Amino acid sequence: MDSDDENMEEIVEGPLDEDDQPHGFCTVMYSSSDRFEGMFVHGEKNGRGKFFFFDGSTLEGFYVDDALQGQGVYTYEDGGALHGTYVDGELNGPAQEHDADRRVVFKGQYKDNNRCGVCWIYYPDRGGLVGEVNEEGEMTGSNVAYVYPDGRTALHGSFVEGELIEARLATLSSVENGRPHFDIVSNSPVYRYDKSTSSCIAAHGLLADPYETQRVYVADSLISGAGEGLFAKADVEPNTVMAFYNGVRITHMEVDSRDWSLNGNTISLDEYTVIDVPEPFSNIDKYCASLGHKANHSFTPNCTYEPFLHPRFGPIKCVRTARAVQRDEELTVAYGYDHTPSGKSGPEAPTWYKRELQTFRGTPTPSSE
Repeated sequence: MDSDDENMEEIVEGPLDEDDQPHGFCTVMYSSSDRFEGMFVHGEKNGRGKFFFFDGSTLEGFYVDDALQGQGVYTYEDGGALHGTYVDGELNGPAQEHDADRRVVFKGQYKDNNRCGVCWIYYPDRGGLVGEVNEEGEMTGSNVAYVYPDGRTALHGSFVEGELIEARLATLSSVENGRPHFDIVSNSPVYRYDKSTSSCIAAHGLLADPYETQRVYVADSLISGAGEGLFAKADVEPNTVMAFYNGVRITHMEVDSRDWSLNGNTISLDEYTVIDVPEPFSNIDKYCASLGHKANHSFTPNCTYEPFLHPRFGPIKCVRTARAVQRDEELTVAYGYDHTPSGKSGPEAPTWYKRELQTFRGTPTPSSE
């Protein structure tokens, strides 16, 4: 986040003093392809200035005797930014970081360019970690917590480099001077990192997620022929995470090569991985650690699927409200199947989906179906 310009060839554009040193507002080009624009006094940066680094990032602030002092802004090449306090060119003091969408992703302290003390890390899905980092600035220790997107429900315990080792349910009760205070649930079960594989959905498949349990329940769907559905336990606002979609991790090739009757609980995680809740785990008596797969399809859904970094399951999808939802309202999502012919062995979507699509469009169902 700073530039070591010693022993580098440089080209100066701007006024020079009697010793041919930059003096006044100058632009200095370095052999590293970095560039600095700002005020100089007899060859040293003094006053406001800005580095433009070769990778597209920048560093801007006020320089005294060639070193950045006070508030400075480091802007990443993707548009994210770190606002921090500099002492003699190094980060020392409070800092806050935003991503390219201006969402806060970090709050805390730095010492000699390393994170220190109590720090807060926020994920794009609005969950996050809080705790005292170790000497390397990592979320490692026995006094770290994952806080769910509601800002209250938490898993407090031991983490290593931000990964859950062992934690209990807690409530974030207050924050004083950046320090969180948690009320630990005394009879809480122990939660551990439990990322699925291609053959194991979870080591503790009947251990419900505490956040999800507060927000949804499973009951007979109001949609004809849909079986069970997912319902809201209370009125919620738009953009609220309601449920999580965990499952075994299989490939797109495996999904595409098998009969559609086996793909009723599949969802694409990324270009490589599909999350699947196979039989018998679609039965909540066999698996209830996550319930997102119980949300049924609608062409006018009240929820969406979005990526989520879960402390227990790792990278998965979540069900998030697209509008305000009332208590006992059924949660629906758009499955988004490809309903065009594949050109190989049949349609890319199940027949029931294609029929519902025709009904939604108000057009007759093709006789080929």
